[in-house]
Amino acid sequence: MTSTELSSKGLATGKIGMISGAVLGISSVAPGYTLTASIGLIVAAVGLKMPAIFIAGFIPMFLTAYAYRELNSDTPDCGASFTWSTKAFGPYVGWMCGWGMVIATIIVLSNLAAIAVDFFYLFIARVVDNPSIADLPGNKFVNVGTTLVFIALATWIASRGITTSERVQFALVGFQMVLLVVFAVVALVHVGAGDAPAGLSFDLSWFNPFSGLAIGAFVIGLTGSIFAFWGWDTCLTLGEESKNPKKTPGRAGLLCVATILLTYLLVAVAAMMYAGVGEEGLGLGNPDNSENVFGALADPVLGNWGGMLLFLAVFVSSVASLQTTFLPAARTMLAMGAYGAFPKKLAEVSPRFLVPSYATVVAGAVTAVFYSVVTFLSESALLDTIAALGIMICWYYGITAFACVWYFRKTLFESVRNFVFRLAFPLIGGLMLLAVFVISVQESMNPDNASGASIGGIGLVFFLGFGILILGAVLMMVMRVRNPEFFEGKTLNRDTEALRDENDLSVS
Repeated sequence: MTSTELSSKGLATGKIGMISGAVLGISSVAPGYTLTASIGLIVAAVGLKMPAIFIAGFIPMFLTAYAYRELNSDTPDCGASFTWSTKAFGPYVGWMCGWGMVIATIIVLSNLAAIAVDFFYLFIARVVDNPSIADLPGNKFVNVGTTLVFIALATWIASRGITTSERVQFALVGFQMVLLVVFAVVALVHVGAGDAPAGLSFDLSWFNPFSGLAIGAFVIGLTGSIFAFWGWDTCLTLGEESKNPKKTPGRAGLLCVATILLTYLLVAVAAMMYAGVGEEGLGLGNPDNSENVFGALADPVLGNWGGMLLFLAVFVSSVASLQTTFLPAARTMLAMGAYGAFPKKLAEVSPRFLVPSYATVVAGAVTAVFYSVVTFLSESALLDTIAALGIMICWYYGITAFACVWYFRKTLFESVRNFVFRLAFPLIGGLMLLAVFVISVQESMNPDNASGASIGGIGLVFFLGFGILILGAVLMMVMRVRNPEFFEGKTLNRDTEALRDENDLSVS
């Protein structure tokens, strides 16, 4: 096996600092949208233990973030999981890891665009005081047409250079985070004043995941919590564009995950203390509120204008995440194209904006086609495909965690630092993700856990989740025939070295 050098792909260098990277990661997680969509579902499973479940979901993400940090410090590359798993386990595992990451991102781009459309019309309906406008997304032609416009705008912004994305995200992320904090603070003020519907007293037991939870409820809540943290790895796909590429992305990832946890805990506790977890009225356990908790709590907590701004914050959250989610997808496709795992055309970089413009456009086009076809054919298929995301997330995160342990296996016991950050943390995180992966597969076989669609009594989510992986395996074999060099280890292998100093334009 020959020693090669990591490809210099022509991306802009020295542009992203730690704060900027963390902001882009937070945007991909979309805390505003994630909270309004997940609080009710998690409460339905675990009640007042919601903060504990967020902490439990944070643990594997935090531990896996160290795997990303250590791998990035050795090999900063925009291919991230794809590149590192290839170097650790070889081209076939690496290809399937990259495929899982790309296809999961394409699916979630469709979901984000759809959510942006829903909240766009909700906000307009509130502004003009015409509730019927909020029903427009129910028309498939209006829904798909508006969704395609949002996808096109996000694709265009992502194609205009990493600094354009950075500036847009500082404004969008700042706005949604401020509104979330304001919501939490005002809700707690209502509790303190004694005019909150529930007015619960703070209890430290809410944060303990080891008591008061049935294993089934814990697993369901944990699966939702892990999805709620997904997206922070965007920071690591920007390694080649970062200042000090070997350190900045890893630090940005850890800062992103920690910030998200604190935000989730603050909002979750405030919402519980204000509304309680009951199944009636404003209670977070009310099934009528579960899909959009902020829709129910916005006006009671913040008043008419404040509630309208919170609607806008959720819309901004989904739009911001739609734009930043293009970044990791396009850069992974760029890396896979550069090393010959995908068609070489995807390795093209705009000479003007220094971004993977062709890969970005392809990601946008595939997202648009996927959403349009699925929406017109079956809304339940879209729901089930999104439900299959849990399988994809644990797939490529878990492979990356184990890749860290295997890649550094010869140096794991050279120091306490190596033992903790390259063995213990990634291994525990990987095992937790493996457990959730297995449980997600089991749960996907039950039609009741998604739209109810099934084949032979087995949930459609199971077939979609594994169907996506099988499709990837088939495409991998096609690429194996078309471009055997990658699969023979000639373009990327364990001995592939990081860029030489003269090509590594890092800024300390």
